[in-house]
Amino acid sequence: MTARLVLLHSPLLGPLSWRPVAAALAAQGRAVEAPAWPRLSTLGEDCYAALANSMGATLAAGGPAIVVAHSGAGALIPSVAALAKGVLQGVIYCDAILPHPGLSWFDTAPPQLASQLRAGAEAGRLPSWDRWWPPGALERLIPDFVQRTALIDELEPIPVGYFEELAPELPLSVPAAYLQLSGAYIEEAQIAGRKGWPVVRLPLHHLAMLTHAEAVANAIQGLSMRLEPTDG
Repeated sequence: MTARLVLLHSPLLGPLSWRPVAAALAAQGRAVEAPAWPRLSTLGEDCYAALANSMGATLAAGGPAIVVAHSGAGALIPSVAALAKGVLQGVIYCDAILPHPGLSWFDTAPPQLASQLRAGAEAGRLPSWDRWWPPGALERLIPDFVQRTALIDELEPIPVGYFEELAPELPLSVPAAYLQLSGAYIEEAQIAGRKGWPVVRLPLHHLAMLTHAEAVANAIQGLSMRLEPTDG
């Protein structure tokens, strides 16, 4: 049986970021879901556990699944997998950070970005993700005003604690692949290649799921077929 595809958006964004790709995959006849993480603003401590409990339950409620994790969702995969045993058949990291057990998001971020974000925190919260970009950058990536506005409407200030929390040290033993969309994730794609994972590189940008949905959907479809268990 072909596994369903579960598209996991970055916890800093919302599920709208996957909607065009979900529609493209569904048009190809693929069973696909794009669930939402709990909003970070509603969580206290132990963000990883709270996020994983929610998404693990979502995965466990259905049949075999391959998850596609965008951006920061990549770090959450071991926690989710631990709660969805027997259901998770593989993971495709899409322009995503890789699991970093025992380290925080700040530990893995470029030092200049980490310092800039820490300096911009107010009352224990960081600015919403759209405010991390230089003026005009988001407009260039997503020229469509309606689409860009809908994306921004899902954003909110982010608790600093999420970025400071150490990722749990959990094993992960499911097949994996990597889909690189932007130059910012070249190192992660190289690590994936050294691990022997299938890697596809599309010279697009970090939010290409919104602007190049067909190309991203086709790449996911191809990678997922390489992760499917083979009979015999």
